[in-house]
Amino acid sequence: MQATQKVVAISVEDYLQDELLSQERHEYVGGAIYAMAGTSDAHNEISLNLAVALRTHLRGKPCRAYMADVKLRLRIAEDDMVYYPDVMVTCDERDTHPYFKRFPQVLIEVLSPETERTDRREKFLSYIQIESLQEYTLVAQDKMQVTIFRRASKWQPEILERPQEVLNLPSLGFTLPLAAVYEEIRLQL
Repeated sequence: MQATQKVVAISVEDYLQDELLSQERHEYVGGAIYAMAGTSDAHNEISLNLAVALRTHLRGKPCRAYMADVKLRLRIAEDDMVYYPDVMVTCDERDTHPYFKRFPQVLIEVLSPETERTDRREKFLSYIQIESLQEYTLVAQDKMQVTIFRRASKWQPEILERPQEVLNLPSLGFTLPLAAVYEEIRLQL
C-alpha cells in the first residue's frame, strides 16, 4: 500500500523508532519510507475473515496469526525492508520481537489497484527469499480470485476463482472455502 515516498534516507533503527510514535503507517525499503494508503471496507473485511479463520484454526498450536499492524522485517542483499503484510502467520520460536516478525510461514496480501503491482512483483521477489516462508497468497478484493504461491511448488501460481474452491495452506493444515474468504463482500460481476 505504498502511496508517497519521503526523500530523506534514514536507518532502519530510526525508522522503527519513529514508526512506534507515528500516526500513519509507513513501509521501509532500503532507507526510503513510503506512507501507507488507507484500505477499503472490502480489503479490511477480507483480511479480517482470513485472520479470524486462521486464529481460530491455530488456537492451542505454536503458530500465531497477525493482521495489518505487525511488521515484517527483512534483510535482502544488504538492504533492510519492513512491510506490513495484511495477514501473517509465524510458527518460529525465534520470532519474539513485539513489533515485528522475521520468520513468517504464511504471508497474505489483499490486492488493491494501488498495491497490486508492488504485491505481485517487489514483495513477491522479497518474500520468496525468506527461509521460513511456505506460502504467499494474493487475494483480489474486487473479484473472487485467490492466487497461491508455494515453496513446495517452486513458487508457481495456483489460481482459485469459484466459491466452492478451497484455499489450502498445507504448512498450517488450514483450509477455507473461497465463499468464506469473501463472506459478506459485494463483488463486481
